[in-house]
Amino acid sequence: MDAAAAYSKAVAGAGRDGSGGNEEVAWRWPWPGWRRPGRVEVVVTGFLATSTLLLLVFGGAGNQPAFSSSPGCEFVQKPVYVASLVREHVAGPPPPTIRHDQDRLLGGLLSPAFDEQSCRSRYASSLYRRPSPFRPSTYLVERLRRYEARHRRCGPGAPLFKDAVEPLRSGRNAARSECQYVVWTPINGLGNRMLSLANTFLYALLTDRVLLVHAPHEFDGLFCEPFPGSSWALPAGFPITDFAGVFTMGSPTSYKNMRQAGAVSGDHRNVTADSLPAFVFLDLIQSFTDAAFCESDQRVLAKFNWVVVKSDVYFAAMFFLMPAYERELARLFPEKEAVFHHLARYLFHPSDDVWAIVRRYYGAYLARADERVGLQVRVFPEMPVPFENMYGQILRCSEQEPGLLPKVARKGGAAANHSSAAVASSGSRSNKLTSILVTSLFSDYYERIRGVYYANPTETGEFVEVHQPSHEREQRTEARAHNQRALAEMYLLSFCDRIVTTAVSTFGYVAHGLAGVRPWVLLRPPTPEAPVDPACVRSRTVEPCLQAPPRRMCGVAEGSDIGALVPYARHCEDEHKGLKLFP
Repeated sequence: MDAAAAYSKAVAGAGRDGSGGNEEVAWRWPWPGWRRPGRVEVVVTGFLATSTLLLLVFGGAGNQPAFSSSPGCEFVQKPVYVASLVREHVAGPPPPTIRHDQDRLLGGLLSPAFDEQSCRSRYASSLYRRPSPFRPSTYLVERLRRYEARHRRCGPGAPLFKDAVEPLRSGRNAARSECQYVVWTPINGLGNRMLSLANTFLYALLTDRVLLVHAPHEFDGLFCEPFPGSSWALPAGFPITDFAGVFTMGSPTSYKNMRQAGAVSGDHRNVTADSLPAFVFLDLIQSFTDAAFCESDQRVLAKFNWVVVKSDVYFAAMFFLMPAYERELARLFPEKEAVFHHLARYLFHPSDDVWAIVRRYYGAYLARADERVGLQVRVFPEMPVPFENMYGQILRCSEQEPGLLPKVARKGGAAANHSSAAVASSGSRSNKLTSILVTSLFSDYYERIRGVYYANPTETGEFVEVHQPSHEREQRTEARAHNQRALAEMYLLSFCDRIVTTAVSTFGYVAHGLAGVRPWVLLRPPTPEAPVDPACVRSRTVEPCLQAPPRRMCGVAEGSDIGALVPYARHCEDEHKGLKLFP
């Protein structure tokens, strides 16, 4: 069965199972990178609506869903063409455009040393996004190439790695070691993990360490190796095995606890490397102290050959408050709002399994759109905002921000008559197609928004599609398949031209950070039942938020506002106590 026949069969089957209506659709070539061609015949259906909306959703391609089913989740498998039923007749699409090598390498961010077949997403993701508004500095590119050389020299399998592991195995810290390491271990959801892993890599760059990753079962197989000629994964037989049991808040290996117990001096002049334990644990989980970000403590930590970092927050902004790193960071990131954008595009390349999901969905449901809008809705257990309240907030946001979502025409109004006439008389490529992608654990928002656009024409006569990839009802971080789907949705969301995210959602932080887009943020209400005004704000930076920064900083008077120490690190729009980087 060819691609066209498989796709037509999938769409027809979706209509019969009651998941999306009985419209007949004849989109023929769901290939990635292709945009909607010219001839369009349209029949408009209209009911009543008074509001505007935006959403991102995607469905399966071929004759089976692109996401494999798992217990407790449902999938929306068919496209929904609302405000119009569309038929297209095409001879076949061209392949994705091959861009200049600098685009393929993201302005030099990526190394050309990889075999393209080893990771299909590495050099291909730029084909699916608009060009980044940020260009990596030549110094960042230089430092990345130097880091890769150090990783090959010191990484798993190299003789120097074996030399560094021996003291660790014997429980001592070597006085002299050519290679030093920072080991990252995960906690909490995928968004938290990606943010903290990017920060830990930044720490490795700043301190000339080699980054290694402890990847439990549910994290394994999500990403390709980011460093050419070596691996970032801890090898089998590594001396530390019980990561869950050893690295806890009360662990005696915690640097904070070592300091409080007097086991380690805060004055580096009183500390010798051979007197230290074999490794140290930096506990940077949510409400952490300032211990890791004092310059005197950094000098002590520099004498440990092995540092283990456990974190679920984006702590990069803290390094920008440290005078010791100020000059280096200014050279690495002259555009301060692009720190995560560059680090994430360098580090995170979906595995071939995840990338296959992304390509199928994009090719089937997003590639044809003239404009793609992403809507990410997250309702947290500790703030269970009722559906009607959250949906109302989305409506108010769309009314507050003109042009954010396609506006539907009022029944019988001039706009509705103009829209119908424009659509009926159009047979050219001038008709705009907007795809709205909704990502949420629940299907309610997708169903409601889809219904509005399905029943009503838009004021401009543009066509609107609404898609949702999955609605699993609950977050299941311990399940690999769940994480694969979550990563695919993050990437699909990052391919959108405009993105609306939910306050304090790390999923949203990652998506708009990868895209290099300043999002519209649905603000958090004071209580689940209370309305919030304004409903949303446009962020003034691409950077994620450190939601729980230390309560004080070294060398700063107690009670000082941490968001007013430097002009480029201020409080977040979605969490007033938080901290993030601004241009």
